[in-house]
Amino acid sequence: MAEFASYDFESLSPAEAYRLTVNTVVPRPIAWTVTKGLSGVVNVAPHSFFNAFGDNPVLLILGLIGSRDPARRHKDTAAHIEATGEFVINLVPEHLAEKMNATVINAPPEVSEMALAGLTPVPSLKVAPPRIGESPVAFECKLVQVIDTGTSQFVVVGRVVQMHIDRAFLEGPEDRPHIKTEDLRLIARMHGRGFYARTTDLFDMPRPADWGTEAKG
Repeated sequence: MAEFASYDFESLSPAEAYRLTVNTVVPRPIAWTVTKGLSGVVNVAPHSFFNAFGDNPVLLILGLIGSRDPARRHKDTAAHIEATGEFVINLVPEHLAEKMNATVINAPPEVSEMALAGLTPVPSLKVAPPRIGESPVAFECKLVQVIDTGTSQFVVVGRVVQMHIDRAFLEGPEDRPHIKTEDLRLIARMHGRGFYARTTDLFDMPRPADWGTEAKG
């Protein structure tokens, strides 16, 4: 049997607990989040504490770390969402990895990462923040709740009100299209400061039949 090391998260420093977590909870999908502040500045930032939850309604959840500046409670993404209640989550294919990485920069609030990274803002249909024109998938979201989960961290729950997907990744009937997920070539966050994973090494494993539905011998 394997020999395990054990770590007490109630006594570890936050930095060490974070390091252990992000180096093991992988891969993590990336939410390339666009917000628009009350001043009109468009902010773009990637977040890997992210996933989809629920089916009615469909919810997207972001985990956001607060500002290290003692004069500011939030970074731009959280501040804009709390002020406006709207945001757009875009997904990141491999060919946009460098542009995504460019938006990690800690720019001042009056500077738009959309322009810094050379991205194309495309008007959304139901929310004020634009989507990223180069991204193959975007979700327009309206805020459901911001949950304060710690000294300087927040969970944002958003309800999807509109989805956009490049038709190149669709096939079949318009009312129930098949999404060519593999062709999206999305990337995910891995361990360390700069490691990412491609979603190209896949395997298929059929689900077992529901209990009681197996053929009787």
